[in-house]
Amino acid sequence: MAMQTRLFQPELHSARLRLREVRPDDAPALFAIHSDPVVMRYWSYPAWTELAQAQAKIAEIKRQRREQQILIWAIADAGSDRLIGSSAVFAIDPDQGRAEIGYSLHRDWQGRGLASEALRLILRHLFDGLQLRRVEADADPRNTASCRLLERLGFVREGLLRERWRVNGELCDTAFYGLLQRDFDAR
Repeated sequence: MAMQTRLFQPELHSARLRLREVRPDDAPALFAIHSDPVVMRYWSYPAWTELAQAQAKIAEIKRQRREQQILIWAIADAGSDRLIGSSAVFAIDPDQGRAEIGYSLHRDWQGRGLASEALRLILRHLFDGLQLRRVEADADPRNTASCRLLERLGFVREGLLRERWRVNGELCDTAFYGLLQRDFDAR
C-alpha cells in the first residue's frame, strides 16, 4: 500500500544500542551480515556475494521508507554508531492493530542479549507509540536461537508453515509466532 506521507520512525536508544535510520555508509557493515552464510542459513534468500547487493538493499530501504508503511532500523553500537544488525517492521495494519517483525545481527555481536535489547525497544514503540495489539514473527524452526529469543520476549508459537521457502534448493519450514501487547506488558 503506497502512502502519501512517510511513517514516523523514531530513533530508539538503550545503554548499548542506537536504533536509527539505515544510511548509505552502512553498506559494508550490512554486507558483512548478509554475506555470512552462518547468519543467512535460515533466511528466505541466500547469502550475498557482492557489496553492490548491500548498496541496492539500502536504496530499496530508502524507497520503501518513502513509499510504504514500513519501519527499518539500523541496530548500531551506541559507542561507535557502527551498524551491527537491522530490524524491519512490515505488513503494518493500523486498522487491525498488527504488524510483522524481522531482525538480523552480525555473528560477532550475537550471544550478548543485543537482539533482545533491540527488539524490546522496537516492540515498546509498536505497542505504545503505534498502538498495535499484535506483532508477528516467523523463524525457521531449526534456528533454535531465534525461536528462543522470540519466546523469551513473550511470543507464542502459533503454527508451522510447511515448505514455505526454497533457499539454495532446499525447502524450509517456518515456525509462526505471535505476541500480544498484554503478554509483552505482563513480562
